[in-house]
Amino acid sequence: MGFRFVRYLVRVILALIARVEIIGLENLPAQGAYLATGNHAGRLEVLLIYSIIERTDIILMIAEKYRKSAIWRWFARRVDGIFIDRYNADLSALRQVLRRLEQGGVLAMAPEGTRSTTGTLQPAQPGAAYLAAKSGVPVVPVGVIGTWDQEVVQNLKKLKRIKVTLRIGQAYSLPPLKNQDRQSQLQQYTEEIMCQIAALLPAERRGYYAEHPRLFEILKMKNNST
Repeated sequence: MGFRFVRYLVRVILALIARVEIIGLENLPAQGAYLATGNHAGRLEVLLIYSIIERTDIILMIAEKYRKSAIWRWFARRVDGIFIDRYNADLSALRQVLRRLEQGGVLAMAPEGTRSTTGTLQPAQPGAAYLAAKSGVPVVPVGVIGTWDQEVVQNLKKLKRIKVTLRIGQAYSLPPLKNQDRQSQLQQYTEEIMCQIAALLPAERRGYYAEHPRLFEILKMKNNST
C-alpha cells in the first residue's frame, strides 16, 4: 500500500508541475535485474524514477544526510530505500544493494554521487562501476534534461510547467573486476558509464566528460548506426 501510494502521489505532482517526454522507453528491461545510471542535476529525478519504471522492486540509495529529515525517512520507509554514506566505504549498504540485485531488483543510481551545481556532468565516483561489475547486471544509461534545481525553481516561481526530457540508451555490460589493478579498472568503467550518459545529453550539458575520447567513440558509433 505504501509503495503504490507514493507512486500515485509522485505522478500527481509531476503532472502538475512538469511535461515529461521519454525517448527510448523500450530500452528499459521489463524484468530481471539491471542498473539504471543517470546524471544528477536536481531532486526532481527521484520522482521521475518512481513515475517511469513500472516495477515495485526498485532499489534507491539515499544520502545519509537525509536521514535527519522526517519527510525523507517517511519516503525511504515507503519505497524500501537504503541510506548510504557517500564519503566512506559503507559496506553494509553495498551488501544490501548487491543482495537485492541478486534477487532481480532494479538499482537507480547517479554515479556523480551528488547534485551538480552547474547542471552539467561532474566527475563521478566509482560506486556505480563497482556495483555493475560485481553484480554482472546490465547497465542502462539515462540522460535527463530539465531537472537542474536552479531552472526548476525559476520556472516554478513563474508558475511555469517544467519541460523534462529523458533519453534512455541501450543496455550494456561491464566485465568482472580482475584481482590486479582494480582501481584502474574501476576508473575505466566509471568513465565508460559517464560517457554513455554524456552521449545522451546535449553538448552543453556534458561538462567534465565533454572532451573524453570514449565519448567521441560512442557518438561516432551512434552516427554510423543511423
